[in-house]
Amino acid sequence: MKINCIIIDDEPLARKGLKEYIADIEFLNLNGEFDNPLKATELISRGEVQLFFLDIQMPKITGIDFFKTLTHAPPVIFTTAYPQYALEGYELNALDYLVKPISFDRFFKAALKAKEYYEVREKNITEATTRIADYFFIKADNKLVKLFYDDILFAEALQNYVVVHTKDRKYITYLTFKSVEEYLPGTKFIKTHKSFIVSAEKIESIEGNNIRIGIHDIPISRNLKEEVMETLLKGKFLKR
Repeated sequence: MKINCIIIDDEPLARKGLKEYIADIEFLNLNGEFDNPLKATELISRGEVQLFFLDIQMPKITGIDFFKTLTHAPPVIFTTAYPQYALEGYELNALDYLVKPISFDRFFKAALKAKEYYEVREKNITEATTRIADYFFIKADNKLVKLFYDDILFAEALQNYVVVHTKDRKYITYLTFKSVEEYLPGTKFIKTHKSFIVSAEKIESIEGNNIRIGIHDIPISRNLKEEVMETLLKGKFLKR
């Protein structure tokens, strides 16, 4: 499998270094390089980009602001000399965040996350097209793990990885929160917070802005509370 990627960075030396790294990785295919994010818009709109290596500090528009403008953005790996932007990058479900100067070892680890993302995505799409599955796969503990929807309590985003909590244990996967959310059916799971998705049937109680599942307290964000309560209580709330 080849992943078509692009480099967006206003520094020629930075682009040169990334190009050399990409050339050494068999599963990456460089589809273009740009010194300005706006120049990449046409290529992105044609759906020919599967991965960004995107610098943050650039003239006219930052990489983060540019990424926010994209409606259907592919996975992104941010590259920057400023580590203080890491948190905002992860909140955008970035696959990874590389701080310059970037070593090949660190770059390769980030590229492997992209490879893992597409391998799991392809496997789940295959399962979905062959039959209506009651499970999906994630990469955890260096292997593909089958997760049944009925076993999942909730999923939690933590920086550049996701923790999926089940009845028996928890699984750490370096997928983005967005990709995990895609495979959790909306008929069974509810997003309660930008970092939490819970199984509706596993909810034991709701108190204030917290949901209780077993020993876990999961927050409900203010902007989602009305939607969460309406979904959970519609037709199921007995009152006098």
